[in-house]
Amino acid sequence: MIEAHLHEWLNLLIRWIHMIVGIAWIGASFYFNWLENNLQRHQPQERGIAGNLWAVHGGGFYHLKKFSSGPQSLPSPLHWFKWEAYTTWLSGFSLLVVVYYFNARAFLLDPAISALAPWQGIATGIGSLLASWLIYDQLCRSSLRQHPLLLAALIFSWFGFLAWALSELLSGRAAYIHVGAAIGTVMVANVFFVIIPAQKEMVAALAESRPPDPAHGKSGLLRSRHNNYLTLPVLFTMISSHFPGTYGHAQGWLILVLLSVVGVVARHYFNIRHVRPGTSWLLLACFAGMVAIMWFTAPSANHSVASQKNITDQQIASIMQSRCVSCHGSVPSQPGFAAAPKGIVLETIDQVRQHKDKVYQTTVITRIMPLGNLTGIEPQEREQIRQWAEAQ
Repeated sequence: MIEAHLHEWLNLLIRWIHMIVGIAWIGASFYFNWLENNLQRHQPQERGIAGNLWAVHGGGFYHLKKFSSGPQSLPSPLHWFKWEAYTTWLSGFSLLVVVYYFNARAFLLDPAISALAPWQGIATGIGSLLASWLIYDQLCRSSLRQHPLLLAALIFSWFGFLAWALSELLSGRAAYIHVGAAIGTVMVANVFFVIIPAQKEMVAALAESRPPDPAHGKSGLLRSRHNNYLTLPVLFTMISSHFPGTYGHAQGWLILVLLSVVGVVARHYFNIRHVRPGTSWLLLACFAGMVAIMWFTAPSANHSVASQKNITDQQIASIMQSRCVSCHGSVPSQPGFAAAPKGIVLETIDQVRQHKDKVYQTTVITRIMPLGNLTGIEPQEREQIRQWAEAQ
């Protein structure tokens, strides 16, 4: 019990850190993108200034300037934006270990999907992160960098393929989070291997009074643009575990791809709305896409009335006791659980009735519960839950 308690608090601490530094990283990215799009470039500028912007915030005025190439001398201190990205990845990977790898049979694997052993599932997850960076980096270093739209399409296609492949090997929830982790790995590796070195080249060139190598700047700009468009898909995967109607769907990988398309289009709108008026239709397209996805994931209600049976409360209580209470008990007996997930206790029929909709959604519609089917629930038991829940 003490091990489960410590595991829960470790989960909380790392998750909290991950959220804080993630907000700092993506918030800074969004802010600088907004700043770039709102610079006043057409009015007369000071010599060497490419654009400027006035802003008011927190009771004060700010006057921001962007240099065409760089100042005459290296300023001190010079603030860098990199540790937000690094700590986001480090805390995110730690969370993968604590949540998915520490208890792989419950969260990482699903015997209904594949027969992988825990070590094989962990190797698959880590391998997906490494493969994503290597493939992405090679694509960006190839001649495709001269064709940005084709390059972007191939990058997106890789992540779509990865979503499908992982959904064939890992649990739906784990597949989603590993796609997000793969995207996050690419984004952080862009910062570490390309963007920061490009900025260091600019600083070195300024210190040595020489023109910077333009190749570094072009590479950094390309990777930075990719990071910008990948933010909303990766943010969705961070919250996806709360929405089993997505990753628990029979075509869960496709749902992830479609939601990512919506995120990319929405990000594109916010990138261009200040420079290209009349693009509000992009937001309407995003809304229409979300409605279409909601319709696509809606549960079907085509059960035959003739198949309905009078399922008693006692039958349902028995199923809950044998299949669910090991986790959803007031004192869980399942290793790794200090308390019932989301506070849902299913020890009495009244408690089951209170959470009927969630039980129905996760055991009948998405079939993600029990986790990894550790308790071996049978198809006929799921059918009994369905008939009981629909009769309430």
